[in-house]
Amino acid sequence: MQMMDERIEKQLAFSLEIDKEKNIFRQTHLSGHGRNENDAEHAWHMAIMAYLLREYANEDVDITKVMLMCLIHDIVEIDAGDTYAYDAEGLKTQKERENAAKERIFSLLPNDQKAEMTALFDEFEDYQTPEAKYAHAMDNLQPLILNNSNDGGDWREHGVSAKTVYGHQSKTRLGSKKFFEITDRIIQDNIRKGNLPE
Repeated sequence: MQMMDERIEKQLAFSLEIDKEKNIFRQTHLSGHGRNENDAEHAWHMAIMAYLLREYANEDVDITKVMLMCLIHDIVEIDAGDTYAYDAEGLKTQKERENAAKERIFSLLPNDQKAEMTALFDEFEDYQTPEAKYAHAMDNLQPLILNNSNDGGDWREHGVSAKTVYGHQSKTRLGSKKFFEITDRIIQDNIRKGNLPE
């Protein structure tokens, strides 16, 4: 068999490596009180939602870039593991773990694509551009609607308060004021139902 050239060999090695994202399970459960969602499912769901709901972004966005941000933002968790949004201890080391993972995983790619993916990941993390703000708003909304569909089960399981959820969701409005209105309504409903203590 003819040898593959080095570029496509690297691209295929990266493609196989990211398959491992399907094994990283999150605290969020699938709708219908299903099993825990994995990172790849979360990313896929976010990317489609970002496209469908793009009219609610505060600013015009490059939707292709947003969708790519959604699809790659958790690849680092292959090495770093999923850090639950309300895990204060885990959050302290998250950046360090994810930076090491970013370097190892994106280094599997040819240099130009490594630079492209790293820049996209860093842009998402820096939270400054309209695309990053909208992608982050989606990263907040997607698990929120799943949790709401399950009667706040994940919040109850982890003893999360409404104040903590509001704190985590506070930047949602930077990407989409409409998403924050929905978020506020969902949180208030779950307070009334007793799923979120104040």
